[in-house]
Amino acid sequence: MIKEMILVLDFGGQYNQLIARRVREFNVYCEVHNYDISIDEIKAKNPKGIVLTGGPNSVYEENSPKLSMEIYKLGVPILGLCYGAQMMTHQFGGKVSTAPVSEFGKAGLIIDGRDGILSDVLDNTTCWMSHVDYISDIPNGFEIVAHTSDCPVAVMENREDDLYAIQFHPEVNHTDEGPKILKNFVTNICGCKGEWKMDSYAEEQIKLIRDKVKGGKVLCALSGGVDSSVAAVLLSKAIGSQLTCVFVDHGLLRKDEALEVERIFGAGGDYDLNFIKVDAQKRYYDKLKGITEPEEKRKIIGEEFIRVFEEEAKKIGTVDYLVQGTIYPDVIESGLGKSAVIKSHHNVGGLPDYVDFKEIIEPLRMLFKDEVRSLGRELGLPDYLVNRQPFPGPGLGIRIIGEVTEEKVIIVQEADAIYREELDKSGVVANQYFAALTNMRSVGVMGDFRTYDYAIVLRAVTTTDFMTAESANLPWDLLEKVTTRIVNEVEHVNRVFYDLTGKPPGTIEFE
Repeated sequence: MIKEMILVLDFGGQYNQLIARRVREFNVYCEVHNYDISIDEIKAKNPKGIVLTGGPNSVYEENSPKLSMEIYKLGVPILGLCYGAQMMTHQFGGKVSTAPVSEFGKAGLIIDGRDGILSDVLDNTTCWMSHVDYISDIPNGFEIVAHTSDCPVAVMENREDDLYAIQFHPEVNHTDEGPKILKNFVTNICGCKGEWKMDSYAEEQIKLIRDKVKGGKVLCALSGGVDSSVAAVLLSKAIGSQLTCVFVDHGLLRKDEALEVERIFGAGGDYDLNFIKVDAQKRYYDKLKGITEPEEKRKIIGEEFIRVFEEEAKKIGTVDYLVQGTIYPDVIESGLGKSAVIKSHHNVGGLPDYVDFKEIIEPLRMLFKDEVRSLGRELGLPDYLVNRQPFPGPGLGIRIIGEVTEEKVIIVQEADAIYREELDKSGVVANQYFAALTNMRSVGVMGDFRTYDYAIVLRAVTTTDFMTAESANLPWDLLEKVTTRIVNEVEHVNRVFYDLTGKPPGTIEFE
């Protein structure tokens, strides 16, 4: 039972999930919903506070999204960020205009008042701006408590009505005092105690699963990654032998990964999960032949997952439920809210319209990646499983730019294995690293011969939440060694690049 929660209302901002993640760092449960959620649904959730996200619109445009005024009358504190701050201004009689100077990036925050949401925040600290509009006149009842050199209203508040508005983004790492500002809102203003912990989440989910499934049979999509492994063990603890786990070797896994998954979860392994392995490599290669568009590849891979599971379900008799390791960023990035689709995940936006199961169970659907790891530890999973790097559901299908072929899969598997081996031996810390295959071919010279072969791209990032990331600063001699090995040992590769792009503007994966 969730005793306290913060509700995030999304107006199309790409940082919406990051806001929720930051709130959960204070051990307070948080959910993201569309801004047009009904007032009755909000009342049923009984939030301790509400956060309004940023978004791409200008609030003074006729068709821009607006919050129902009833929400302001619920008697809970409300914090508007960026577009949310401008909308609050507009709805309470202030004025929002096109800024004479747009702000994008770092700015110095000058504090005018510290008694409210800026309590204990350092003066002239760095904040992260991203706006072309600004608050030109504040509404009655509000006071300005911070500004920057180009933004006269960086933070304003109406403490009598518990309304707070921030023009910048406190949720991103670039805002130095962002965590302190958000914690002031969540704990000091909303009064949250921070009692949401993983041990209670595990107990609640096990009970919910038992109550839902009763005597039914359950099929689990097990990839061997962190998310599906935690979901499988959670279901096993809840319903035991009613669970069957199906592992699909779609030919898009890392080198030797199918063997490793079977060793861990199969007969004689560490877990008793009624493990079934399906060899579907040729089936996937045939389906992906000639397909180059990333979203189309994702959807084909997602549909084939479901079709394989349906076939396996028929072999073992009636199966009532399908379990997937969907996590919260998958849901939000797949554009199921008002925010733009970043990418369709094979277990969310990539599902076909018709699925031959009574219901899909997604016990991790409301968790972020590090919360899934924490849950795995609560369930007794060993560190080598819990700390595995994320691997996308579509596998190497989205680390191969353009058409996927068996030859290309072998190329990227071999290059990736070399890269991972050398980086692991080096002791360099990166949160995720892999090799990808570009669709570019170029002229090279090997020995006395001209070559015309592919280029490999190496990717390594540092991140705490996998929602924002920076490229890892790898030693030059390490990159040289990896490059030499890949060019010498992997057929059909004559160039190696290193990707320096962060997230944003890129994603961690390539497609």
